[in-house]
Amino acid sequence: MIDPKLLRTNPDAVRASQKARGESVELVDDIVAADEARRSGIARFEQLRAEQNGLGKQIAKAKGDEKASLLARTKELAAKVKAAKEDADAAGARFDELVLGLGNIVIDGVPLGGEDDGVVIETVGTPRDFAAEGFEPKDHLELGEALGAIDMERGAKISGSRFYVLTGVGAQLEFALINLAMAKAAEWGFTPMIPPALVKPSAMAGTGFLGQAAQDVYHLPADDMYLVGTSEVALAAYHSDEILDAESLPRRYVAFSPCFRREAGSYGKDTRGIFRVHWFDKVEMFVHCKPEDAVAWHEKLLGFEKDFLRALEIPFQVLDVASGDLGLSAARKYDCYAWLPTQQRYREVTSTSNCTQFQARRLGIRYRAESGTEHVATLNGTLCAMTRIIIMLLENHQQADGSIYVPEALRPFLGRDSLTA
Repeated sequence: MIDPKLLRTNPDAVRASQKARGESVELVDDIVAADEARRSGIARFEQLRAEQNGLGKQIAKAKGDEKASLLARTKELAAKVKAAKEDADAAGARFDELVLGLGNIVIDGVPLGGEDDGVVIETVGTPRDFAAEGFEPKDHLELGEALGAIDMERGAKISGSRFYVLTGVGAQLEFALINLAMAKAAEWGFTPMIPPALVKPSAMAGTGFLGQAAQDVYHLPADDMYLVGTSEVALAAYHSDEILDAESLPRRYVAFSPCFRREAGSYGKDTRGIFRVHWFDKVEMFVHCKPEDAVAWHEKLLGFEKDFLRALEIPFQVLDVASGDLGLSAARKYDCYAWLPTQQRYREVTSTSNCTQFQARRLGIRYRAESGTEHVATLNGTLCAMTRIIIMLLENHQQADGSIYVPEALRPFLGRDSLTA
């Protein structure tokens, strides 16, 4: 949720942000009108309520006909107060409903456009020349099946399409990645967490995943609970309705959790293997900080993601994501795209978003500032999305004999320097 004061003082900035997102500019006008109706309704109610209270004092002193007249007026006023309260509540509910559909304010400098308009701001590493090495690279599924690491057939038998089973060295590889990611995050000062993967609607709505992303989440109607698509949801809601001490900021958390996504709208895309699946495990970083520190923390989170990919010796690019592809809560987002040899292109593996105070306003997360209380800023960053990183390790580090080279940073957690069938 954005600051309602901004809607009153600078609605053009909000309109410009909506336009950059490719979302409804007219929504801003509707919200401004709803806000005016809400505030005038509250003022009307308070005026009538004050008059009602004043009459109560007069009645206590009045006698005879004057008292009868005042009592009649009180009865009439009570009906008006009740109606004014109902009108004010309805106007407030309308405002709240509309403002929840408004995206975060896009930060100046974010590239304009849609999904294909992100700007590459850095390229790290050089893709291998497999032709020069004398062999044609195999894709991750062929490699994974040969190693006994990935079983798509039985995954589909158990749960349906876009499910899989990691077996043998595949499972061991995920455990090694989890431990490497958690160890690195601990070095960077993050507190390890294992939060629930089932959350209340308030947590999902508070982080912005029941707006544009609602079609992609799994809902359990009998319990009115949601399966998370990222542990960002639980880590954001961890401090909901709390006031934090300024001295305790930033709060840094890193969580492991399973993630569930419908992948709505992805019919026919990446159907082979484990690139686009309905369930995967992930290690996610999350920061609660003072608003003035958010930009610096965004750069730090990106730096941590880059450090992790370098440790795995995977070539990658960093994209400054375009305004129309940010998602509801993000004011700016950087994605890391790793090189996928068999597709001869870079594919997304990590993402980090600066959500400014947007999620904290929805979730009621504040801190004690000198001038009173203020909402914190929240940021998130993927450290390791297991299936996609496993894909990149298998394809980028495959050898001509079908074995897989294990990067040095991963060896202490895997106990071997190569994977073989």
